[in-house]
Amino acid sequence: MHELAARYHAMIEWISGGTEANDSLLHVHAGLALMLLARIITRRSLGSFVPLLVVIVAEAGNEIMDRIHAGSWRWTDTSSDIVNTLFWPAVICLGIRLRPLLPKLIARHPLSPRPQETSPEMAHVRERSDDAAAVEGARPLRQ
Repeated sequence: MHELAARYHAMIEWISGGTEANDSLLHVHAGLALMLLARIITRRSLGSFVPLLVVIVAEAGNEIMDRIHAGSWRWTDTSSDIVNTLFWPAVICLGIRLRPLLPKLIARHPLSPRPQETSPEMAHVRERSDDAAAVEGARPLRQ
């Protein structure tokens, strides 16, 4: 297992040496690339948890290989690697999953515009708008 970890570490060093990018940026790019690749291969939406789980499993494997190669956990490095790799894939997945709820959340917000209450003073304006829309062949305004 140590030989496999050493070969894996050498491959990672070769990749990072060839890009001249720092380790944190490589983790961000690797997480996004894995997520997109998993989306293409599985044909599942980025909003499904499948592409995100692929990134989580790959990052877990990467950190286990780092631990075997180093001989012990380096928690500062490990935790920053996990955050850098998983942050944007998790944001994308959750953003896509929560997108259908956004109109409902906005409608409930205290500062969002509310439909005007039906009042005797405003009833004639609403009726006139509906009549004008019907004459023009458009759909009447909703109340």
